[in-house]
Amino acid sequence: MRSPHPLRNCDTPSPHHRSPDPYPHFHSTVALRKLRRFNLLILVFRFAAFCFSLASSVFMVTNSSGSDSPHWYDFAAFRFVLAASSIVALYSLFEMAASVWEISRGDTLFPEILQVWFDFCHDQVFAYLLISAGSAGTELARRLKGDGTCTVTNAFCVQADIATALGFAGFLFLGFSSLLSGFRLVCFIISGSRLHL
Repeated sequence: MRSPHPLRNCDTPSPHHRSPDPYPHFHSTVALRKLRRFNLLILVFRFAAFCFSLASSVFMVTNSSGSDSPHWYDFAAFRFVLAASSIVALYSLFEMAASVWEISRGDTLFPEILQVWFDFCHDQVFAYLLISAGSAGTELARRLKGDGTCTVTNAFCVQADIATALGFAGFLFLGFSSLLSGFRLVCFIISGSRLHL
């Protein structure tokens, strides 16, 4: 009588023969709910980073009270704050769209391996960009207060301080997004799927 198993004693399986996976994309309902909550949390952090970065850009670009007062474009550090905040606002807007796509469709915008690396690397780069711009803006604001510029044009300095502080808040939420995208990347490296929660 033949054994129902295709391999007999001492037989080795062929490297080209694979048993088909009966559930190639099966994930439990609990895992899918956790993933949905996780993606919603990332979306909230990205939305907050977008709002704070956009507000920082608006406060900086509207920071000129008159012809005799200083303008933001007269200072390289404030131009850096505006550029960094604008770039992060655009990036966060794109990432929010990608998150909404992933939540609604259940799949990533790009292939999964590309998406997890894209999110992690860009979150890191733009978080460092924002913290660098915020540091440069803070140092310039401190110098302007020290040399008496802010006693003459106090409104300019206050608005520059607000724009820089909003940039730091944007960095904080982008940093949280970066931690979560790093977690997704580690899950992908360990298990081959961002769904391993």
